[in-house]
Amino acid sequence: MRHSAVTLWLIPLLLPLVMVCSPQPHDPTGLGDLGNGKKVLFIGNSLTHSNDLPTMVQIIGEAAGHEIAVRSFTLADFSLQDHLGHGEAQKVIQAADWDIVVLQQGPSSLALRKLQLKDSSQKFDTIIRAQGARPALFMVWPEADRIATFDAVSDAYSKAAEAVDGLLFPVGEAWRAAWDRAPELGFYSTDGFHPTQLGSMLGALVIFQQIFEESPVGLPSQLVPITPGLETLTIPPHLNTLLQEAAAQANAEFGRQ
Repeated sequence: MRHSAVTLWLIPLLLPLVMVCSPQPHDPTGLGDLGNGKKVLFIGNSLTHSNDLPTMVQIIGEAAGHEIAVRSFTLADFSLQDHLGHGEAQKVIQAADWDIVVLQQGPSSLALRKLQLKDSSQKFDTIIRAQGARPALFMVWPEADRIATFDAVSDAYSKAAEAVDGLLFPVGEAWRAAWDRAPELGFYSTDGFHPTQLGSMLGALVIFQQIFEESPVGLPSQLVPITPGLETLTIPPHLNTLLQEAAAQANAEFGRQ
């Protein structure tokens, strides 16, 4: 993975979707008050950071009546192997009693990348379990010009999740389930790799269902959070049911509890 233009996002709880700020002075960990609900940490790169997917998960969870705190540590272009070498992700994991730590890297469809994904997930698993948490794998998608490798991407993340007895968030498979219903849906941004807001919304629905073991089908298109400062998440009403059903189908067929 490339190491140029590295940036860091550590997302506090009480921020709007697009804001990033420094740790609070009284909080040396920079994590803020995590509350008493589900505590979820995302480790990954710009595929997680795009459109602030972790905060979307929080908003959906709160709108559905759950208490949840999310944080993320993402570095541009980083694989999980890069994160292990960098060392800061381990410190963030060890700084709180997480319930779930979500791991994500690139598509990992090539044989070597599959092995690296599995190996890195197992190394992170030791650290995650020591905190009393469970790992989860955020299955992504291939580049638009390599769409034929979808099965290989799915297989790579499925095997990594199985190797660590972790949850599996089959976001890429949810994209395919949605395309089966409406092939024109635009989940790729203009660069042919990063997700559009709609693609991230679908991913957040997938992750919500896995975290809370609750189907997203039937949620309103206007998702109003409880935490002050968080914005309402609006899923296009004419696509709301379609995306919910695609998320539920992907989880039923590929998810791992």
